[in-house]
Amino acid sequence: MAAPTPEFEPGTDQYHSLVDHALMTTRGVRRRLDFERDVDDQTILDCIDVAEQAPTGGNNGSRRWIVIRDQDTKDRMAELYLSAGVDWVIQTADRLKGTGHQNEALMQGAKHLGENISRAPALVIPTVIGRHDGSGRPGLFDSVIQSAWSFMVALRARGLGTVWTTMYLNEADAVAELLDLPDDVTQICLFPVAYTVGTDFKATSRRYPARDITYFDRYGRTLAEGRSEPRSIVDGPGQLVEIDIKARPEIVWEFVSDVNLSAEFSEEFQGGEWDDPDGDSGVGSTFTGHNKHPQVGEWSTTSHVTVWDPPREFAWSVADPEAPAAQWRFTVEKVPGGSRLRYHVRLGPGRSGLTPAIEAMPDKEARIVAGRQREHQQNMQRVIEGIKEKAETQAAVERSDPSGFPR
Repeated sequence: MAAPTPEFEPGTDQYHSLVDHALMTTRGVRRRLDFERDVDDQTILDCIDVAEQAPTGGNNGSRRWIVIRDQDTKDRMAELYLSAGVDWVIQTADRLKGTGHQNEALMQGAKHLGENISRAPALVIPTVIGRHDGSGRPGLFDSVIQSAWSFMVALRARGLGTVWTTMYLNEADAVAELLDLPDDVTQICLFPVAYTVGTDFKATSRRYPARDITYFDRYGRTLAEGRSEPRSIVDGPGQLVEIDIKARPEIVWEFVSDVNLSAEFSEEFQGGEWDDPDGDSGVGSTFTGHNKHPQVGEWSTTSHVTVWDPPREFAWSVADPEAPAAQWRFTVEKVPGGSRLRYHVRLGPGRSGLTPAIEAMPDKEARIVAGRQREHQQNMQRVIEGIKEKAETQAAVERSDPSGFPR
């Protein structure tokens, strides 16, 4: 493999743009696999050579790759793929077709693959020598999964595609018998490999940007700005908690939009009320919150609504809306089985109850901030657990008729 030319040296904009593009556009391809064009063995072997550069636990070289080209074997693999659960996928795809359901396109792609997988020029199964004993010790899955992903990226670089599929593992024993796998070899996934129809893949949108799902030093601790050392309030430190709730977002919204409800669960927040109870809730509205802390005493604040988007998002800034003491946010997201509730606070950048303590002990600022994050985490966790209980109770009522029997 040729070394990179100077303009594509690691660290240059050209180099990381090229690498990032490959990583961000390596898709799981189902409907754009070209089943009519052959793939030669050497191309697959070249991709495996690239994949074998991935790290391996203990440097034990235990990965083994199976490339299936024989048509009779591919036909039998297709039968096992269907019986492993893809036949149910096909039925579901037919049921969802034309409904506009959020999973309609996904299921149509899965159906297409299930009905045509035997037509793929090659089926590739990465395996690893060993059996997982449940101990979590390194050396098995952590020795092969990164290599399998590298295989996908190497295919992408050569104009080929695949999809990482594991449903066939419901028939892993039958597959092992078909392929003469030893008992101590573990199958990881199945890759149908083919050239793609076009190569114009784009980065997809993801649910959360990195700052929303990345925590610093402790789970749930966020940073809004660049990091300073030691940690400072100017970094926008925050705390996030989240929970899945078996209730639709509209039910959860009823509780997160109640500015008094958190007082039932928080040890610090004592209650709140809209400043104009007869007005419309929305951006620009204000409410007063009452708080109590054993070291600070009692105080009240005015909060300004910055986001009001039923049933998805409710956010507010405390005190000065231009330089808030804190910024709070509930988000409600629809997920399979119900809703995901996320509750986030960003401290600062304006003056707050922390300010006098930080000014008096600037050398202890990081410790003061961390302590406040810990207090918020505990109270916020109580709040979302309380909302979960209330929302799931109401959802259960909705699912029952007046006599108490499920509909």
